[in-house]
Amino acid sequence: MLQTSDEPDRLPSAPHPRETLALIGHQTQEQAFLDALRSGRMHHAWLLGGPDGIGKASFAYRAARFMLAAGEPTARASRATSLAMPEEDPATRRIMAQSHPDLHVLRRVPKPDGKGWSSNIPVPAVRRVLDRFGSSAAEGGWRICIVDSVEDMERPSANAFLKLLEEPPPRALFLLVAHAPGRMLPTIRSRCRLLGFQALSQADVAEAGRIALERMGGPFDASALGRAAGLSDGSVRRALTYVDPETLALVEAVRARLDALPGLDVTALLALAEDVAGKTGEGDFWIMIDAIQSWIGDHLHAHAGAGPARLAPLAEVWEKLARAAREVETYNLDRRPLVLSMFHDLSDAVRRSRAA
Repeated sequence: MLQTSDEPDRLPSAPHPRETLALIGHQTQEQAFLDALRSGRMHHAWLLGGPDGIGKASFAYRAARFMLAAGEPTARASRATSLAMPEEDPATRRIMAQSHPDLHVLRRVPKPDGKGWSSNIPVPAVRRVLDRFGSSAAEGGWRICIVDSVEDMERPSANAFLKLLEEPPPRALFLLVAHAPGRMLPTIRSRCRLLGFQALSQADVAEAGRIALERMGGPFDASALGRAAGLSDGSVRRALTYVDPETLALVEAVRARLDALPGLDVTALLALAEDVAGKTGEGDFWIMIDAIQSWIGDHLHAHAGAGPARLAPLAEVWEKLARAAREVETYNLDRRPLVLSMFHDLSDAVRRSRAA
């Protein structure tokens, strides 16, 4: 069963992005940011777009550390080869402790009853940031706002935030994390410079995962990490979720059933359905859904040039699966029938896709 996190944007038991000092991959994006600083024409809003869990938020905090360190960041950029700042730097330490007065973070907030997190970034949180950017920087330098993620802002929050982007104060920098930039409010997207991030290689995922696990201080299985990285689709977050031995066994069982499609092993499917049933299986259920969506995404990407007739069956199953999973959660339904019907739908979709 998945652990719960003490922060809405932290993977349980893993370092938060503000505590992640190493950057694995994304050197091109880092140089683009440094080049903008060196040019003296720094855009006030950057849209960090790309798949979930690949390091966009870690990059945002890395950039914030560089901008908020003592001295002029433009001068620092002129001699820097990266955005790396030492852990002992005062700004770095305050950012890690969430105590820097000129860094503001917009993210989901605790529910009023203290049980879990809001489903979106509320308007009052955006308005508090508006107020802070209406006054002078506490330390006379830059002020930075990280939004993690833009998808968590519904239209009222997005419209309130838009005011900041339309009339930004001097020396203000906005770093917007977006997992699907195409789905965000066009008026916000048009005011940002897009910095696209790609999924990491398996080797980079394994290296980033090793660094995170070592920072967590506990023992880990390097072989399991390698297997998890291979199933992660370039996402460190997914690899760290999968590296737990029980979770990894579940994901590998799900992938075995998927790779056998359109063939169906009913006995194995019944066992899988039992594994994700009941309260103790809730976390495993969402791991299974994630693994299936990842597998579908791989197939859609691999056959992107095959035409809509080949892609449509699996795309339809993707939408149906997402809708059914939400209904199971909302209405507390038995998960076992969904598992069986889902694999039958996938089997039919694979068969129709191959025949197209």
